[in-house]
Amino acid sequence: MTTSTPEKSGRASERYDVGGVLLPRPFKIRRFGHFGFNSDHLDESIAFYTDLLGFRVTDEVSLFDQVPPEVRPLLEGVVSDPRMIFTSNSSDHHALLLAHRTFGTVNGNDRIARDITLSQITWQVGSLQEVHDAEEYLHAKGVEFGRVGRDMPGGNWHIYFRDPDDNMVELYYGMEQIGWSRNSKPHAMHYRGFDSRPPLPQMSEAAEIREALEKGIDIHSGRRPAESHLNETHDVGGILLPRPFKVTRLGPVSVFTERMDEMVTYYTELLGFERVEESEYRGKRVVFLRNGTEHHSFVLADKALRGMLGLSEHTSCLSMGMEVGSYRQLRAAVDFLVGHGHTLVDLPPELYTGIDYAAHLRDPDGHLVCLYYYMEQVGWDGRPRPHSERRAVTGTWPDSLEPLSDTYVDQTYMGPLG
Repeated sequence: MTTSTPEKSGRASERYDVGGVLLPRPFKIRRFGHFGFNSDHLDESIAFYTDLLGFRVTDEVSLFDQVPPEVRPLLEGVVSDPRMIFTSNSSDHHALLLAHRTFGTVNGNDRIARDITLSQITWQVGSLQEVHDAEEYLHAKGVEFGRVGRDMPGGNWHIYFRDPDDNMVELYYGMEQIGWSRNSKPHAMHYRGFDSRPPLPQMSEAAEIREALEKGIDIHSGRRPAESHLNETHDVGGILLPRPFKVTRLGPVSVFTERMDEMVTYYTELLGFERVEESEYRGKRVVFLRNGTEHHSFVLADKALRGMLGLSEHTSCLSMGMEVGSYRQLRAAVDFLVGHGHTLVDLPPELYTGIDYAAHLRDPDGHLVCLYYYMEQVGWDGRPRPHSERRAVTGTWPDSLEPLSDTYVDQTYMGPLG
């Protein structure tokens, strides 16, 4: 059962000037930015997301190098692997962070709920001013905070805080962009990191580069991914790649919750998500939220469904969406993944309403990845497509599909595929 429920978030009477537009809160989330998984099988997960799915390693840091020497012996007895691996599928410095499960425990990711394996759920806003003002706004609302400042590597200005389920949420601005050379910023430029609320205004990225050159820093000496072991033999839209598809967009993120009403209220009224639609499977609710024109960027599902569906009890993450460039690529991805020994997981469509054809598979820790090519788009009136007008998904996938009015209008991958 599916019901359309377009609503406007934000019931408060306060209005904030966000770039010259008056909004119910002093920031506007633009898109799902990145996320992290804490893994019991870190090396296997790195291989899964890089060699198999096409993310590339852009940086690596060690937790032991981030703490005073006197603290390191204490951590060595707790943390099985101190690495944090930064990976990306685009020009963003990172889209997916991978770390060992014990790394996440030290950071307090599972301090209350042992099944939280997401180290962070991250949303991008439009300016540093919005990050700055969001901190004050959320503090006034009694939100519990984590860190504030600017992390290196990555260079994104951010605030970290917790939602009602104790997931770590991040709002950020200004992710480092990696260009044609694939080099990240060198460690010598990390002096521009902040571990507290930065004063405004800050210098521009261009000014940071000029300053680094004046200091004699080799700005081209950053890490570059080593991918020479991958054979580029698949023709993907006229470009040879190591696999027959390209992940062009991240999200939606879907999580299980036992606090449905509280979580929906938190994300709509506090953070500004719009509730688009609600479905039901075996009597349990699934709520679809968005922050742009996409049908959904965030999904909340009743945690009782996890056991009903036979999904991993170790994680509260239902699935992580990854869009590929076309329906042809999606079909090729299925053949490629099955050919590499992966068994696809069959999920009921009520859990991914707004997407038609999709393939779900497990990573080495049991997290589900949802590969898809199409996301329904919502127009100016905020209403999703009526259920009766959606494409019926067949058990046997056809070779090709007739276009919908919004086929391929939801994505423009800015850079080359490889």
